[in-house]
Amino acid sequence: MNRSVTAHRVRGGVRTAVALVLLAVMLFPVYWMVNISLQPNGNTLSTTWFPAQPTLDGYRAALQDQGHNLVTSLLVASGTVVLTVAVAAPCGYALAQFRFRWISWALLAVLLSQMIPGIVIANALYTLYERLGLLNSVPGLVVANAANAIPFGILILRSFMLGVPPSIVEAARVDGAGPIRSFLSVVVPISRNSLITVGLFAFLFAWSDFIFALTLTTKGTVVPVTLGIYTYLGAHVSNWSAVMATAVLASIPAVVLLVVAQRYIAAGATGGAVK
Repeated sequence: MNRSVTAHRVRGGVRTAVALVLLAVMLFPVYWMVNISLQPNGNTLSTTWFPAQPTLDGYRAALQDQGHNLVTSLLVASGTVVLTVAVAAPCGYALAQFRFRWISWALLAVLLSQMIPGIVIANALYTLYERLGLLNSVPGLVVANAANAIPFGILILRSFMLGVPPSIVEAARVDGAGPIRSFLSVVVPISRNSLITVGLFAFLFAWSDFIFALTLTTKGTVVPVTLGIYTYLGAHVSNWSAVMATAVLASIPAVVLLVVAQRYIAAGATGGAVK
């Protein structure tokens, strides 16, 4: 008995040690990014393992040069979340609850849209945007990123809304609520976790977008932070502190949202039943 307990503890200790090593390897680039952002010289070749004299000069330069780009990315990502949820929620509910022959074909079209490379969509949108006057605009980037996130949102929401009992909606209809009122008052509150999941992924898609930002902005008047970092590299190759500080600042919103919405993501991604 003692031997089995000891062996179990040893195996647990080995697994824990391996997990810690793997975690350290995965998080090392993040640590190195923060380390360089605090270095006074910003030279990656002479960077020490720890900042002996940490400074915030890199962050000051990053906020001065890239602050407006961070705001642009925040506007684009927030607009993408609103548009994605507004379109994906009713579409997912319709594909889950309505019984039509064309539903399977609609799902196939949604799946196929996920397989189209982003650069192909960006090139097609460029010609359309040029005619509509949406180039170099925040609404244009919002629509482009939402078009990329909506199919994913429909699939997630449909998988959850398949478990919404029709009797709940029918009870609301009996009480006098119309189709739209029943959807907004009954289905949407029940689907909170999946809606938060879709909104978070839509935010991350838009926040990390580079293809649409590079293709659909040509004048430099609207520059998301991803494109800002890309152009920043050419001008600050001798001072990586500002570049890495920009990368750290760009990572903060995503990290905060993931930490705050972690339990909603787990529930929304796996949920499919309603009590």
